Amino acid sequence: MTATRVLALEGVNNFRDYGDYAVSGGGRIRRGALWRSGQHVGASDADLDVIAGLGLTTVTDLRGDSERRLNPCRRHASFTAQVLTCDGESAALASHIDAAKGVLTEADARGAMRRLYAEMPYRANLVAVLQRHFAALAEDGVSLIHCFAGKDRTGLSVALTHHVLGVHPDDVMADYLLTNTVMAGRDFQGKSGSDASKYQRMDEATSQALRGVKPEYLAEGLAAIQASHGSTDAYLADVLAVDAAMQEKIRAALIR
Repeated sequence: MTATRVLALEGVNNFRDYGDYAVSGGGRIRRGALWRSGQHVGASDADLDVIAGLGLTTVTDLRGDSERRLNPCRRHASFTAQVLTCDGESAALASHIDAAKGVLTEADARGAMRRLYAEMPYRANLVAVLQRHFAALAEDGVSLIHCFAGKDRTGLSVALTHHVLGVHPDDVMADYLLTNTVMAGRDFQGKSGSDASKYQRMDEATSQALRGVKPEYLAEGLAAIQASHGSTDAYLADVLAVDAAMQEKIRAALIR
């Protein structure tokens, strides 16, 4: 299943289909309708040809203004998708880079990432672009969502999308953790300030705690949602404007 989900592109990391999962009540998410990735600043011409063949109608870019200026995405000459962007900042450079501040040990790194996930669902600029993302999902198109590395802001957003569609929690977590497999042996693409020297000073376990994903990170984000709103559905309705009627529209567009 992993091999059929992943597009092994030359200069875009973590590019994969997060559809084609079974959902509660029967049916499966459409294959080839939901994509996730890291940023596209390093995309080769061959990568752009592959991406153009997907027929994207919407791209949700979860990066903030400064990230997009530092690492502008390359686009195919035929690119016509609507791009939904975050006004202002959704992270200083990238979520895992933000979390690295003051980190000395693996325990520090894991604690920092858990704190990051606990506050991420309430970042105002991120919330605003996710509201538009979910509205676009109801339109029966082909979407791509990405951030810098395609693992933290994207990972939480995909988990929320899977919840709306009725994907089993085990599959939600498996899709989230697939980042570690897909990114093994690859470097993040793009400029990220002092990112390289910062990670060179860390031991491998500490670096990987920041650069990879762990079940506890996503669990922390979802627990924060539960603690503040009582349920993921209440958070979706109250914060992201994805009420029961909108959830039904999204399922109708994406489940076959």
